[in-house]
Amino acid sequence: MTLLMACLGVFVAYLPVTSVSVSLTAIQSALSTNTSQLSWVSDAFVLPMAAFILTAGVFGDVHGRKKVYLAGLLLSAAGAATSLTAHSIGQLWAGQALSGIGAAALLPTTLALISHAVPDHRERGKFIGFWAMCLLGALAVGGVIAGVILGHTGWRWIFLVPIPVALFAFGFSLKLLPESRAPRTGQLDWPGQITAALAITALVYGVIQGGEGSFGDTQVVLALAVAVISGTLFVVAERRSAHPMLDLALFRSPGFTATTLVAMVMFLGMIGFFFVLSLYFGMVQHLDTLGTAWRMLLITGAALLVSGVAGRIMHKVSPRLLITTGLLMVTAALLTLLDADASTSFGSLSWRLVLLGLGMGFVTTPMTAVAVASVPHPLAGMAAAGNNAFRQVGGALGPAVLGALLTSRAVSALPGRLSDAGVDGPLADRLTEAVRDDGLGAVASVPLGARTGQVWGAVGDAFLDGMRLCLTVSAALTFLAAVLAFVLLRPRANRTGAAKVVRESAAQAPSSPKRSEAVLNEGA
Repeated sequence: MTLLMACLGVFVAYLPVTSVSVSLTAIQSALSTNTSQLSWVSDAFVLPMAAFILTAGVFGDVHGRKKVYLAGLLLSAAGAATSLTAHSIGQLWAGQALSGIGAAALLPTTLALISHAVPDHRERGKFIGFWAMCLLGALAVGGVIAGVILGHTGWRWIFLVPIPVALFAFGFSLKLLPESRAPRTGQLDWPGQITAALAITALVYGVIQGGEGSFGDTQVVLALAVAVISGTLFVVAERRSAHPMLDLALFRSPGFTATTLVAMVMFLGMIGFFFVLSLYFGMVQHLDTLGTAWRMLLITGAALLVSGVAGRIMHKVSPRLLITTGLLMVTAALLTLLDADASTSFGSLSWRLVLLGLGMGFVTTPMTAVAVASVPHPLAGMAAAGNNAFRQVGGALGPAVLGALLTSRAVSALPGRLSDAGVDGPLADRLTEAVRDDGLGAVASVPLGARTGQVWGAVGDAFLDGMRLCLTVSAALTFLAAVLAFVLLRPRANRTGAAKVVRESAAQAPSSPKRSEAVLNEGA
């Protein structure tokens, strides 16, 4: 029962990710948004998830995971309902933000529920494999469901699907899901929460606005300064807190440190690239939402299949080998996509997208399992929440960073591409100015007359220039993640690091000698 509710919870949390990603072109057209506003549709969901996931984990440990889980389901349903009725980009952002807060409540509590129900770390790894499969399953079906809906009705209806699933899970969990808490007492770390939320929000805002305009703009410089100062204050607050939201001693475990860094770097590259890939299918290949969804399904479907296999073989094959191999596969797949253009066929794309998904599948389950298993069991909930938080920080930065790179490169390339297509004079100047102000989608607002085909061909070529830059950056990030995994995920170092975490946590925790002794025995 606990596993079923955990899987339903993570399914509800991640269902909006691909359903929104494949619908970006339709949303942009319906609401007349520019690239910066469109990137906030994704980031309005991911930012609250990253900012509040640690708080949700601690709140569940102290006040009960079932309560936080149920609250997450209701918030996800409320967010979907808000987006379902949205008639402006602002209301859509608000709905996405509510859904993101709901996901922040669901992710750490679903993993903590599994850790509580399955204390044996070997058995727990199998159940975490099922959890990861449900996460990937939500990513796989979300896009297809959105594509089918958009083929028959408006984009708003893609937000209907999470509502009955969330309410169904709420009804069953209210009566049947057992309550659980962490074995140690604590309280919410408000200084840590406030400084973390400020740092994450200011960083992503600064990156998006810097990409839209200039990183020398006053508001961008102020935002990045706030991010640096808030991040520093967060570290200070956590070091001094008796009940830290994120115990910095966790980073003494190389296993936790490695998987956290890998998760953040990988999600920065991959979530950002999904944002770009969705726009490529819509703006360059002129596919409808369902056509985009089927192609994205090749990635998430392959990842879903391999994730189950990885969960079963983790205790026979080194997680270090699985994660490193998976990341190298992702890197190779991204590099093979560099020659994709408007005429690239489905068959030519399919094997590259499948390779990308296979690599992701080899990473997702072992990465989560190692993060949880590399620390003592009493700290497993915090480790899971911390790993997820950094993963979502990377996911929030992905569309911001790659969206900024895409816009900057495409805008700078457009004049040359227009000239190559034979479009010059006042029309070229008007198009360049419109794109510089409002992104590539602004071309649709300019009367093109007989030159429509030439202009859109040039826009597609400019977009491809930006996409190739994004592919190169994403490949570099995933290769860096592979190097980090190979260097840091050493079994002997992990055991030593875990022992240090146990000793430091036992020394600092305001608990009884017997409880500290129990924690030490568990980590020994």
